[in-house]
Amino acid sequence: MKKFALSVAALLAYVVLAILSYYLYIHLLRVNVVFYSAIAAALLALVPYALVLCTSPFRGLAPFEKLQNIAIAALTGYALAISVPTVIDRSLSFYLIEKLQQRGGGIQLSKIDQVFKDEYVREHRLMDIRLTEQVASGTIVIRPDGCIRLTQRGEFLASSSRFFRRHFLPKERLINGNYSDALVDPFAHSAPAPDYLCR
Repeated sequence: MKKFALSVAALLAYVVLAILSYYLYIHLLRVNVVFYSAIAAALLALVPYALVLCTSPFRGLAPFEKLQNIAIAALTGYALAISVPTVIDRSLSFYLIEKLQQRGGGIQLSKIDQVFKDEYVREHRLMDIRLTEQVASGTIVIRPDGCIRLTQRGEFLASSSRFFRRHFLPKERLINGNYSDALVDPFAHSAPAPDYLCR
């Protein structure tokens, strides 16, 4: 029981270190991609965490138990990086509730599309951020002529994503009061040859 309590205390110490590490990282360093920075901060927090495990209160843990604690902390850091800063940075759902709050608690349902097109994309610099992330991730390149092209990695991820959509997203999903499979193939009703293609 004592070792379990020590492990829980150590994990709580890691969470504090990870939050502090992330806070310092985003305030002292330049950030290219929020998710990658959150992961880097979580990994950096493992260094002082490993040192904490070597201090007197945690000497009762065997070396393998300390290694297990470090592995659990690393997974916790990964979960925190995805679950908090990345979700808030990318989430349309959070934007919607923040926008409702900004507008006094209510927006007409018939105007939601307008809010998305006229405000969300501009206020969150959505295209700039997503292009920056994809270039940093190596999935696209932006050519000097202004054409955005998929890399081989981008082709692989796009194909994997489409495969997952087709086979592992729900066929009966509640969307605005009706069950639909519309998001299994969202491109099913796209324009056949839009005028924005690269020549």
